[in-house]
Amino acid sequence: MNLEIKDHVVIVTGGASGIGRSIVEVLVEEEAVPIIIDKNKTAIDETLGEYEAKGISLLGIEGDLVSPSFCERAVKETAEQYGRIDGLVNNAGINDKIGIEDGSPEAFMGSIERNLLHVYCMAHYALPHLKERRGPIVNISSKTAVTGQGSTSGYIAAKGGVLGLTREWAVDLEPYGIRSNAILPAEVWTPMYDYFINTFDDPEAQLKKMTSKIPFGRRMTTPREIADMTVFLLSNARAGHLTGQFMHVDGGYVHLDRMMT
Repeated sequence: MNLEIKDHVVIVTGGASGIGRSIVEVLVEEEAVPIIIDKNKTAIDETLGEYEAKGISLLGIEGDLVSPSFCERAVKETAEQYGRIDGLVNNAGINDKIGIEDGSPEAFMGSIERNLLHVYCMAHYALPHLKERRGPIVNISSKTAVTGQGSTSGYIAAKGGVLGLTREWAVDLEPYGIRSNAILPAEVWTPMYDYFINTFDDPEAQLKKMTSKIPFGRRMTTPREIADMTVFLLSNARAGHLTGQFMHVDGGYVHLDRMMT
């Protein structure tokens, strides 16, 4: 399927690893131009080097998205270099385990800054450019925003906020032809998840326990599956009537009857 996004300039936050890197990969395959925003310089350099070896030059911008001024600078650098911004993927985030019992108001607000503030800031600063191109926004939320998880109030509040912003922007930006959608991953096999599993005494048993709860195929979702949906949603040619939607790419984890497991 031709998504008709060739040469489209798309900002991807957290684009140097995990789901973000897979999104970059799919965008390159579609001949779009992903802009990698990440705070991990080593990961950015590795990603850029991989593509340079293939003759593909990409822009990577290193910095901490917690800072609104960095968000503004990242958008400005992108626009100055390419003269356009055709889409925004708010992917960056981290489950920082700030609970209600063992957390604090300060830690809670820190989690909101790490997982929600930059979603607003990136969209705010990119908006003038998105309006020119009818550029869609795709926000990566989490199944925890609708299921809960336990001991992670800050992250869940932020990811719930991402869903709220997704619907708000679908309404607010409709006059400009800008679509806004969200994806809610559940259990996705990323390097971060691999690290998490290996903190258990018996990683293999823990992984089997987790996958037994995923109805379709009893397996983890791959980053590529999240990326494919993300890039599809970026296509005005193929997803042009999808806005304000929450897409669960999770093998039925959230919605299928738990009796199946």
